[in-house]
Amino acid sequence: MIDRVAGRYFSITSVLLLVLSVVAFSDNLFTDVGQPSNRDPKFIVHGIFGLAWYVLLATQANLVRVRNLRLHRKLGIATFLVAIGVTLSTLWIFVVLWKGWNAMGPEVRANRLLLPGYAACLWLAWRWRAQPDRHKRLVFTGTFFMLGPVLSRVYDPLVVSWMEPLFPEFTRHFDESGFLVFFFGAWIGFFVSLALHDWKTLRRVHAVTSAGFAWFVLAWLLSAFT
Repeated sequence: MIDRVAGRYFSITSVLLLVLSVVAFSDNLFTDVGQPSNRDPKFIVHGIFGLAWYVLLATQANLVRVRNLRLHRKLGIATFLVAIGVTLSTLWIFVVLWKGWNAMGPEVRANRLLLPGYAACLWLAWRWRAQPDRHKRLVFTGTFFMLGPVLSRVYDPLVVSWMEPLFPEFTRHFDESGFLVFFFGAWIGFFVSLALHDWKTLRRVHAVTSAGFAWFVLAWLLSAFT
């Protein structure tokens, strides 16, 4: 059973990331489509590229799982172009909304530092597309870098929505600490899951996984203490 799950790690993880992104932005997509951000071009463009990225990530990972490598390679060009769109649309939002480093909170600073990490990972993944072990880890590590907005927005619909009726005192007094535990626990958990997959399949932690987590930690340290 463990071997079967390990063999499907990228397929399962990509679908999980897609589901989390849809839940996180379910208000924009389904429940509150009239909100101002849904009429703002920069958010519309960014949202389209973001959703397209997670859809293509899940599609590409599952194409590899079923060994349809021909279609996987054909979609690779579109996936790379969407990655460029994600990078540029995110940068556009940073430039428009926050005027300088001091105007950003720690989470925004970390996301700004992780954005070039995403771009670098996807560029390297394209360059090393003929080396599957590097390629897939670079794609997923880059995606993990961009999880901040998803995890921050998924907390309420995924956790608070059922905890508040059952444990009102907890959500009233420990909402902030509960959010931080969920936010960092889930984010770090994705990197840990990749490291565990490496160990299960390679008997070592891949250099891409180690370097990616190191940049994640450094980005947060820089955002918190500078």
